[in-house]
Amino acid sequence: MDPVDRRNLTITGRHRAVTGPHVTVEDDVLVIVTQAFGPRGDNLVAIADVEFDGHPAVTVGIRAVDREGLVHLSPIHGDGRKTKPFDIPAGTRCELFCPVSRQPLDFVCDVEDGSGARYYAIYLTPQLSRGSMVMVSDLWGHNHSRIIDDFELISAWAAHHP
Repeated sequence: MDPVDRRNLTITGRHRAVTGPHVTVEDDVLVIVTQAFGPRGDNLVAIADVEFDGHPAVTVGIRAVDREGLVHLSPIHGDGRKTKPFDIPAGTRCELFCPVSRQPLDFVCDVEDGSGARYYAIYLTPQLSRGSMVMVSDLWGHNHSRIIDDFELISAWAAHHP
């Protein structure tokens, strides 16, 4: 089974002009995060020995259901695969933090789909710019994320799945 939700993956065409080391595009379809940083600039890629289709995971810390652990996210945009350290019911709000500094991820904005989810920033460059980031949701099972590069949305999940 293909783990990438290709029906809900959108590419604007801008991806062909991406030249930074933070994302790569394979086969003109897959957008892959190759570097990611927490709120103090700590590296979040390949800090554990977890890979998805040969690409090192992006790791974030979570606190939920009175427990704490590390979640390893697929770096392939649109791929909902992740590991979880303990059972987390769908819809559970998670506190997201950098596993290195233990600082909370930076709040970006509320998700405008009626779910009550909020977006938090994983930066794509060491400059920690809001113009280059992955926005991840804080609700477990709410697999909506966005990648912003050079202040342009280059890939997004659809707000509602058919």
